[in-house]
Order: sequence, then C-alpha cells, then structure tokens
Amino acid sequence: MSNERLIKKYPNRRLYDTEESRYITLAEVKELVMRSVPFKVVDSQNEQDITRGILLQIIMEQEAGGSPMFTATMLERFIRFYGDTAQAAFTNFLDQNLDLFLKQQRMFSEHMQGIWSGNPMDFWLKLGQQNMSFWKDMEETTRRNADVEGNGKSKS
Repeated sequence: MSNERLIKKYPNRRLYDTEESRYITLAEVKELVMRSVPFKVVDSQNEQDITRGILLQIIMEQEAGGSPMFTATMLERFIRFYGDTAQAAFTNFLDQNLDLFLKQQRMFSEHMQGIWSGNPMDFWLKLGQQNMSFWKDMEETTRRNADVEGNGKSKS
C-alpha cells in the first residue's frame, strides 16, 4: 500500500481528500506540498494521474499574485527547451540545482543555529567543497548525456 494521500478531482472541479473524507481547496493542496506530505491527484472518472496539472495550477496562482518567481524572459527560455534535444539535460540541470539550493539552505540554517560555537569559516569551506563536488557531478552527467545523444544521432 502506498504512503501517498489520494486526492480525487471530480467533474465539478472539486478536489476530494480520500484520507480525510472531505473536499479540499488548492490552498490546502499547497499546504500538503509545504509540509512535504506525499500525495497523488487522480481524475475521478478515469483514474488518470493529474498531479502535475494541479501543481502547475498552484504555481500559476502563485505567479498571478504578489511577486512572481519567474520572469517573462525566464518562462520564454523554459518554453524553448520543450521538444529540444537538450530538454532532458535541462530538466536534470534544474532538478539538481534546486536540490543543491535546498541542501545549502538547510545547511545554512543549521549553521546559523550553531554560529556562536565553532569557526564560521568551516561552514564556508564546506559549502565551497560541496559546490565544487556538485559542479563536477553535473559536468559528468552532462558529458554522459551528450555522449548518449551523440551516439543516438550517429546511428540514425
């Protein structure tokens, strides 16, 4: 049995949380994301997984209000990658960068909690070493992807 919370979307556009046996809003789905609660949204009529669509809907609402995270130029660049041979590499690059950002944010937060004990330079040295390791790994992944794509093209 999966640990994912199952949410069903009905034709009336309402979302039903099967674990809590009640209808929920997109704001409540966003709260699940913020609390790192695993969930899956399915169409009630055909059981198709529509989680990505719901997450994109939440992002669109966030972008429409307050201060958007994505500029028009950035979104144009994203669009250009769709269907491009580099789409998989771009996706991997974004995923790895977001992962690195979250790790650094966590590490920085942990360091700030203990800043008064120990040497602050240790933190920055460790962060620099992690960044170098990350970039080496990313470079190797990019090189492997390019080799795979290059081999695929030459056989066609």
